Amino acid sequence: MHSPHARRRTPRPIPGAEQPLRGLFIDRFGTLLESPGSAGFRPFSPAHIPNAAVDTLFRLSRNGWRVYLVGNEDAVARGKVSDADWLQFERELLAHLAQRGVEIARNYACLDDTDGKGAHKKLSVFRFPDTGVFFHAQQFDGIDLRRSYLIGDSTLEVAAAARAGLKTIGVRTGFGCRDESLAVSPDLHVADVVEALELFLHSDNLALR
Repeated sequence: MHSPHARRRTPRPIPGAEQPLRGLFIDRFGTLLESPGSAGFRPFSPAHIPNAAVDTLFRLSRNGWRVYLVGNEDAVARGKVSDADWLQFERELLAHLAQRGVEIARNYACLDDTDGKGAHKKLSVFRFPDTGVFFHAQQFDGIDLRRSYLIGDSTLEVAAAARAGLKTIGVRTGFGCRDESLAVSPDLHVADVVEALELFLHSDNLALR
């Protein structure tokens, strides 16, 4: 007979019955962060990211969503921003999110382009509209792409996500998905990243399921 005080083993999930992992892929500039616009690249400031977005990301990352940052960083690829300045920017951005309790599963920043300069002049499967970002997350993190979403402001991001089987939410900030790089439209168009993220707090009201 087992002692009533004996330590119980945590039962393992039945193979195949585990909850699929959901990914939330969020573009940086023009979506989560203010677009630099004509002002050009600026050092990171917490003022560039809405507090409401960070608060909602914290709640979502504690509720089964894996959060990913994505984006083609052309300014770095083409030599307009130094690698050192970019690394400093990323360190401060990730530190700010971590301090607010937001866990970033992976930080996908494509710094390469066939039109780039120096070491960045090369092809990359992580550059939108290629799908490398999503299939990398699927392979290495077990993300279920059919239950995952992209939030972005560019048709390049939307096209890549749609090709990989994700649902897409476009924001009207940044390019507003009006860049006309590709003839695609997001599944849903909302005002900004705050509105997009709040949809996931009330998934019953989410138009894309």
